[in-house]
Amino acid sequence: MAKATKVFRCQECGAETRKWAGRCESCGAWNSIQEEGGLSEAGPPARSLGAAKGTATPLVDLAGEEAPPPRMQTGVEELDRVLGGGLVNASAVLVGGDPGVGKSTLLLQGAARLAAHAKVIYVSGEEATSQVRMRAARLGLSSAPVKLAAATNLRDILTMLEQERPALVVIDSIQTMWSDMVDSAPGSVAQVRACAHELTSFAKRRGVAAILVGHVTKDGQIAGPRVIEHMVDAVLYFEGDRGRQYRILRAVKNRFGAADEIGVFEMTGAGLAEVRNPSALFLGERDPETSGSIVFAGVAGGRPMLVEIQALVGQSPLGTPRRAVVGLDSSRLAMVLAVLEARCGVAFAGLDVYLNAAGGLRVSDPSADLAMAAALLSARFDKPAPPDAVAFGEAALSGSVRPAAQAEARLKEAAKLGFGRAWTSPPRAHSDMAEEEGAAPEPSEAASGLQLEAINTLAALVARFQDD
Repeated sequence: MAKATKVFRCQECGAETRKWAGRCESCGAWNSIQEEGGLSEAGPPARSLGAAKGTATPLVDLAGEEAPPPRMQTGVEELDRVLGGGLVNASAVLVGGDPGVGKSTLLLQGAARLAAHAKVIYVSGEEATSQVRMRAARLGLSSAPVKLAAATNLRDILTMLEQERPALVVIDSIQTMWSDMVDSAPGSVAQVRACAHELTSFAKRRGVAAILVGHVTKDGQIAGPRVIEHMVDAVLYFEGDRGRQYRILRAVKNRFGAADEIGVFEMTGAGLAEVRNPSALFLGERDPETSGSIVFAGVAGGRPMLVEIQALVGQSPLGTPRRAVVGLDSSRLAMVLAVLEARCGVAFAGLDVYLNAAGGLRVSDPSADLAMAAALLSARFDKPAPPDAVAFGEAALSGSVRPAAQAEARLKEAAKLGFGRAWTSPPRAHSDMAEEEGAAPEPSEAASGLQLEAINTLAALVARFQDD
């Protein structure tokens, strides 16, 4: 019999190596490499597929009509929005987030509402059933017909699920599950991968919707091998700062809906409350008379959302000025500063620059470039932007401003919250976009009722703050 080789695997990223090392060469984690049972170097021929034939895989034509998958409404509208309209039968969803952010609270609330018209089982591997009951009593959910289980043995859990056949099962968390078919400790890469595969296969085979809760690393990524995110149908991140009362549920992968969709919740004493108008929440404490501030009309997934962009520019006592960014892409800040200096003649050398998306919201929309530039120029010239203006548009290295997608949805959201004008680059023919630098274009009326003030170049934006 061939001798089995030793395999050492990183518990953070899953990289394999032939010998132990104190630091993983792939991800740089320290003391994360552990020994696992490996495969034989030269196994017997019986282990291969050989010449035996299997059943031919059926083929279908690409053309055809498929009915949309049936969905189950959890009763939590923000959660259903992020999922794409509700839970899909025979699907697996992975939910990650920092400890204490409210993952278990959110899923318990959703499970309790769904249990009113479907069978739901909540399996906790971290807490006893008494602790889950205490949380349910605090949330006012004690009367919900949710079935509880406190177990970590995957074989026992699958046997129970086979007998009960629920519509939804919540596993909290996948890192606490262990399979007796894998010779490693719970939480290891091998255990997490094997347990996630078994639970996902069970969900597909029996038509059960499964929600798996995952721990996150210090970098904010779901712990364990990345292959787990490929196994499941949707990956959701529950984000939030303990110093703030609201939480954001963000979809980074969704096979049955739009990715990058978000849902906003507010943490209260009675649990998580849905925020139906997040734009008003993020703009609630805005001071429109202060320089260095402007409202960005963005889109998160399919939802338009307004957020305040703040900037502070001041003389630097250091040889190398600081560039600090919170909630925005630091590389885009560097690009906007470079374009303002090279194309518009606005110098930021020797100045500290601080940029912030108010409220702690993380903005990844590239059309935030124009709002970033407007906030920087407002702080640089110490001149407040118009309090009733919103801005959006993507800046090019040439200094031009490109039109943003879903512009009408952004404008409607701004009009709904009482804004009167919009700084943007309207989608027009290239010949019409030729604008003399510094010229103020004629305003026009948008379909949403806002006054459009075309900003086709960053030079035109600079001229608005330089003119008295």
